[in-house]
Amino acid sequence: MDIIKSIEHEQLKNKIPELKVGNTVKVHVRIKEGNKERIQVFEGIIIKVQGGGVNQTFTVRKTSYGVGVEKTFLVHSPLVEKVELVRVGKARRARLFYLRDRVGKAAKTKEQVGARIEDKEITIKEDLVEEPIAEEVKEEVVESPAVEEVKEEVVETPTVEEVKEKVDETIVENAEKVEEKTVTAETETESKTETEKTTEKKEDKAE
Repeated sequence: MDIIKSIEHEQLKNKIPELKVGNTVKVHVRIKEGNKERIQVFEGIIIKVQGGGVNQTFTVRKTSYGVGVEKTFLVHSPLVEKVELVRVGKARRARLFYLRDRVGKAAKTKEQVGARIEDKEITIKEDLVEEPIAEEVKEEVVESPAVEEVKEEVVETPTVEEVKEKVDETIVENAEKVEEKTVTAETETESKTETEKTTEKKEDKAE
């Protein structure tokens, strides 16, 4: 958005009255007199609506004591308090300048019979509702218990020489066991042969 447009957008009113040419309205205007401030009402017929945005204006004409008076108001001016609809008139033109040449009742527009007198407003900027700021929840930091460091026991790997010695010892032990078994077997066979011999001798004697 351009800088000028952004500044103008800030000056716009959120809601403005619906203005139609030919309607009779009461414009409530703030007037400052020294330190005092009052509201003055100007009633007349809208004869012209022109411009757009911040520069949008409307002109109201009335006749007071036989003299025509016209005033132009800024729609978005802060001095314009409100615009009150009094009468709905028929108008077939965008600008009713022909009323300047009319006098008396002819200087007014015809009233639209049966029309509702309502003060309609046009929303230009939506009212921004401020959302409540959610309170930040303070998270409690829970300290985790320190993990005790497990000391790893260093297992000493045996050297090659120690392995060889162990193997030699196991071989010797196995050989001794085998020798013991063979000796026991031989003794058992010898005892068997002796018993057989003694039994044979006893049989011979018996014969």
